[in-house]
Amino acid sequence: MACRISELVIDAEDPDRLAAFWCDALGYVELAREGDGSIEIGPPGVGFGGAQPTLVLSPGRAQRAGKLPLHIDVNATDRDQDAELARLLALGAVRADIGQTGEESWHVLADPEGNEFCLLRTRLKPL
Repeated sequence: MACRISELVIDAEDPDRLAAFWCDALGYVELAREGDGSIEIGPPGVGFGGAQPTLVLSPGRAQRAGKLPLHIDVNATDRDQDAELARLLALGAVRADIGQTGEESWHVLADPEGNEFCLLRTRLKPL
């Protein structure tokens, strides 16, 4: 393998709010805060460079129109897809319509700032 994803950087109008959502959704913790207001979150006890990428929520937001060119896919690890969908909606995710037919095996959602992500059906083993 030549390289792997170590972190994903997401522009955020409110990095604290988005960090709280993704920490709850993924079981991550805050790892660092930078002077520019960026917040890095990642797996507890592992941090940057572990098996899972960290997320950096960076202040700022450019106007966009339409579907994002990149999104995150998540999978439940300790419950079925329906239970995980209910949990993510309770955390503040909302259903997003990007033209899906309703026959898909995944759910399209948006985080509190409107960033689309998909909840896939397959249940993964926890790391």
